[in-house]
Amino acid sequence: MHRTKVRIVEDALDANNTIARANRDDFDHHDVTVLNLMSAPGAGKTTLLERALGEPLEGVRVGVLEGDVQGSYDADRLAALHLPVTQLNTDPGFGGECHLDANMVRSALPSLPLGEIDLLVIENVGNLVCPAEFRLGEDARAMVCSVTEGEDKPLKYPLMFRSCELVLINKLDLLPHLQVDLDRLLYNLDAVNPGVRRLLVSALTGDGIDELRQWLHELATGRARAGV
Repeated sequence: MHRTKVRIVEDALDANNTIARANRDDFDHHDVTVLNLMSAPGAGKTTLLERALGEPLEGVRVGVLEGDVQGSYDADRLAALHLPVTQLNTDPGFGGECHLDANMVRSALPSLPLGEIDLLVIENVGNLVCPAEFRLGEDARAMVCSVTEGEDKPLKYPLMFRSCELVLINKLDLLPHLQVDLDRLLYNLDAVNPGVRRLLVSALTGDGIDELRQWLHELATGRARAGV
């Protein structure tokens, strides 16, 4: 019985990867770079995007695919920046899943203005487990880890931290009010993903936002593309 369960999981991931490659072919055909942005709920993905994309990236047209279980609150916030934003809800059409998978993204492709953008940011559903397991056809992955989550998250959820090319340590402005050791958090990050690029940021104060904008620009123009 245990082997059967493992086989089912492997089959599901194999099927997902096949669709992810088809997505990637479509993105490449339109010369669109795709970033899969992940985090736990409340880590600050949307607010960071508001700060980073509030002003246009030089020479880069940005669109967003917003993943949530229900509602369009985050998509509405980003649409206010006059960006093309497409909402993708996992409930009820996909059973209320706690992550996006390649098939969900494929279902949204007809709604994405791929011919009018250079960089597509997919803001995944907030979760530190499942999103890391499912490729979407992206060029690169980044995640947001808030200092309010504590120092142990890289050790408890290593796949999420290990699967990313960039880790954003967010909410630095709250450090004086927390019993959190930033050096220990960074040490734990290096333990699971040695040498991974990290940016220390605050969506509230703007610390690190210029560096994030530069990384996004380099990604979109090919200088930071990691490939999958």
